[in-house]
Amino acid sequence: MSIIVTGAAGFIGSNLVKALNGRGERDIIAVDDLTDGDKCRNLADCDIADYFDKRDFVQRFADRQLGDIRAVLHQGACSSTVERDGRFMMENNYRYSCALLQACQDQSIPLIYASSAAVYGAHRDFREVRECERPLNVYAWSKSLFDQKVRQLLPKARSQVVGLRYFNVYGLREQHKGRMASMVWHCFNQYRERGYVELFGEYGDYPAGGHLRDFVSVEDVVNVNLHWLDNPHVSGIFNVGSGRPRAFNALALATINEVRAAEGRPPLTLETALLEGVIHYVEFPDSLKGKYQVYTCADLTQLREAGYRAPMLGLEEGVSRYVRGLLERC
Repeated sequence: MSIIVTGAAGFIGSNLVKALNGRGERDIIAVDDLTDGDKCRNLADCDIADYFDKRDFVQRFADRQLGDIRAVLHQGACSSTVERDGRFMMENNYRYSCALLQACQDQSIPLIYASSAAVYGAHRDFREVRECERPLNVYAWSKSLFDQKVRQLLPKARSQVVGLRYFNVYGLREQHKGRMASMVWHCFNQYRERGYVELFGEYGDYPAGGHLRDFVSVEDVVNVNLHWLDNPHVSGIFNVGSGRPRAFNALALATINEVRAAEGRPPLTLETALLEGVIHYVEFPDSLKGKYQVYTCADLTQLREAGYRAPMLGLEEGVSRYVRGLLERC
């Protein structure tokens, strides 16, 4: 039976395909939009059975033209939090997901899909309940609206539906994301090219570089997806983060020190990094004021209670693995 991965050439999708290959899975149908043809490099070392453009896929799937399907891992979406074209966002993220959900339910096929911690907005309570959701942009609203649709369906669902609210994900195979790549990616490249990294200055009662986010390795994101793939009797909406908020200063320093270690240089403390000009602060942009999450922290209670027990990577270990992987590819 085939496993479908949408957004297969993207960041999380390609990591999922690679991990499935690592488990011996080769009967994988990859779905994506390769208008940006360079994304295909994410799948160059992966084995798949077939590929479909996202525009052709849903109807073929709904018409049962793709054979026996074990599950759909739906990672395809516009992930830009600064995208302002609401019509595009809702068609791409909401309507497309609704059509895919209906096709899965019609055929009793499990659906595991990517939601986002962006649904919480400025709220400081990160539980998977409606009253905690305060989207700050159309991307977040598109994810929140689909989650609400899933909630309405779950009591009468014919097959598994799992929504995974990813927090700030970092890891290999994100190079195509440009501005929307993780801060680890940006810090890595800035430090190697310029000798310093740039972080936002103070904003919202947080000091420069002190905004707190829940940074989660793509390795953990993949492991959570595969766990629910192996447990098709469980449905629900779950946070996927480390459960530990960390400052951007800590992320930048972890990235810098891993690069320095590879060069045989000693690590820096934050104080030394600032004195040596290795970390610069830039004025917080007006365009993000009122639209920026200054603090996130995944509440993992529901994820743990539903059966996922594996520990999440800490920031320093996760960043170290990622940076070593990037250096190997340079």
